[in-house]
Amino acid sequence: MTYFIEFIFRWAHVLSGLMWVGLLYFFNFIQGEYLKEATAEAKADVLSKLAPRALWWFRWAAVATFGTGVYLLVSLGAGMNQYIAIAALMGTIMFLNVWLIIWPKQKVVCGLKSGDVPAAAATALLASRTNTVFSAPMLFGMLASKHGSFSAGAGGMQPVSFSDFGFVVALLLVLAIALNGVFGQLWKMAGIRGALHLSIALTAVLYLLIHFL
Repeated sequence: MTYFIEFIFRWAHVLSGLMWVGLLYFFNFIQGEYLKEATAEAKADVLSKLAPRALWWFRWAAVATFGTGVYLLVSLGAGMNQYIAIAALMGTIMFLNVWLIIWPKQKVVCGLKSGDVPAAAATALLASRTNTVFSAPMLFGMLASKHGSFSAGAGGMQPVSFSDFGFVVALLLVLAIALNGVFGQLWKMAGIRGALHLSIALTAVLYLLIHFL
């Protein structure tokens, strides 16, 4: 019975995660690029009708993904390894970005709340691009924690240990990128290709840090 319950939570976690990240990619790669070329009338229609609906599903998919993830993380207990720890950290940051930055700022952009629209749009974009950068390494960590055999240790994975230099550097790198997403600037994340390239590069760097250092 316990195994079945865990399986249901894994299924729900993946399903809600597909919706969350799928909408994240939609906002970054499709809607955002369309709005750059849309007429004023079309842009107003998107922001007043389409975006609020998509944002509803986006933020509650994030809640479902985070909630089921917390359950699965707690169920791991002492079996937690470095990959799932890194993935969980990035997922938590992404969740907080959605509810503390992206959604409040998008309410201003969509006209649901008064405020400085250009400033709100810029802040939301930075947080959204940060989440895009985290998406690939987060998924890699989730899969590697359960199915990979990249490292030594119980179950083929390295257990969490803050005495492990590579793991600590990986944590600090993730936190530095997260802080840039709040207080920094877009730099290489401004364009779609830049965000995708950084996401893949971060996946490789985190793997090398955890595996070799």
